Amino acid sequence: MATTQKTESALLSKVWNIANVLSAAGVGFTDYITQLTYILFLKMDDEKESMGLNSYLPEGCKWKDLSSLSGDDLVEKYEEILKELSKCDGLIGTIFTKATNKLYRPVMLKKVIDMVDEDNWYMMEGDLKGAIYEKILEKNGQDKKSGAGQYFTPRALISAIVDVVDPKITETVADPCCGTAGFLLAAYEHMKPQSKDVEKQKFLKNNALYGADNTDLVVTLASMNLYLHDIGVKKSPIVYQDSLIDTSDKMYQVVLTNPPFGTRPQGSVDVSSNRPEFIKTSDNQVNFLQHIMSIVKTGGRVGVVMPDSVLTDGGSTAKVREKLLKDYNLHTILRLPTGIFYANGVKTNVLFFDKGEPTKDIWVYDYRTGVKHTLATKPMTREHLQDFVDCYCVGHMDDRKETYDAETNPNGRWRRFTAEEVSKREDLNFKWIDFTEEDERTVAEILDEMQEESDGIATAVAQLKELLGGIEL
Repeated sequence: MATTQKTESALLSKVWNIANVLSAAGVGFTDYITQLTYILFLKMDDEKESMGLNSYLPEGCKWKDLSSLSGDDLVEKYEEILKELSKCDGLIGTIFTKATNKLYRPVMLKKVIDMVDEDNWYMMEGDLKGAIYEKILEKNGQDKKSGAGQYFTPRALISAIVDVVDPKITETVADPCCGTAGFLLAAYEHMKPQSKDVEKQKFLKNNALYGADNTDLVVTLASMNLYLHDIGVKKSPIVYQDSLIDTSDKMYQVVLTNPPFGTRPQGSVDVSSNRPEFIKTSDNQVNFLQHIMSIVKTGGRVGVVMPDSVLTDGGSTAKVREKLLKDYNLHTILRLPTGIFYANGVKTNVLFFDKGEPTKDIWVYDYRTGVKHTLATKPMTREHLQDFVDCYCVGHMDDRKETYDAETNPNGRWRRFTAEEVSKREDLNFKWIDFTEEDERTVAEILDEMQEESDGIATAVAQLKELLGGIEL
């Protein structure tokens, strides 16, 4: 294990060092990762071929055609290879979706090629090479300048969502706005140990997962992320498409996702003209909620991150909420704190619902009131969400017990709202915890305490001066 960790940290440090060199030359982290992905794939294909296995790549587009070149010849050949591979079908076409070169200076391109050439990547176990890539993606998500944070959901949150939704090895799992495939990867890792049956494992690797994204760069990163974990080795489970105008009739047993919030980008195809069955709205998240509701099979389960507005807004949002409560069982809401996503100040929740029965009681876990996280100094960890996971009672939800009690624990975080209480509400923004404390001190007492603190500071300063003994500072 120690060797693995050493190899991982050594490789990571190599990857960062090149990133710093490129950054100084004006190449952003996102561009670097994308180019690293292309180059890594070419190298791994070459390693595979040298072991007597079939190459995925057409002649003239291989590592050997590139690695010996330098200068302008290298850049020209690299660009030619990217252009050819972006036209391919299957896994190649997905990984090289709209591939273009961002390393225009030959010396920079050569540096990345030489770095990749130093190691044998294909034979590295999936867990290790996958872990290295995940860390690179996480680093990219934290880079505010790159804007890549929008593709990155904190892994601690993904892990807790997957644990409670509990996908089974024979089920299909979809993420219609998959980013770098964090949910799909976590679902895969959750399902993999459930059975040693060869057919089930084959189904899991090749047919169980489905992801889509409408950003070409992200499709590349997500496909490579899964490929490096040995998933979708012949055909990537990721497709390049705008899910909101997807009219296919494919349905899934589990949907896990964190859709983009806000309004739809200008120039996008109008959703309502493609999906006339949707309640018309310009809100991305409300359209995604409707899309998710349409692709989950009866009896299927959903875990989806949504902003507060989905629980509070009127108009078309309220109509979608009404449909959700009528045709789906929204049994659990997890209220999340701010400071866990790369976009600041966004108030979000995770909605957990099943398709096929109306909502009755709604259980709410408030992990927001009085909770403070920051990405830099106090990031949310999986342990922070363990109490929620325990309260959820995966597989035996009838045993749920409130930690809230009006008399003995009014600030308990886990509370049940009955069907009757839910039916009387106009929104689903449940708040009950109150940490404000009455200050019952008199003005005189407050002044006395302030005087005491002031005297303490004055004494400490005097002692410090004495200790310094007149030293000139």
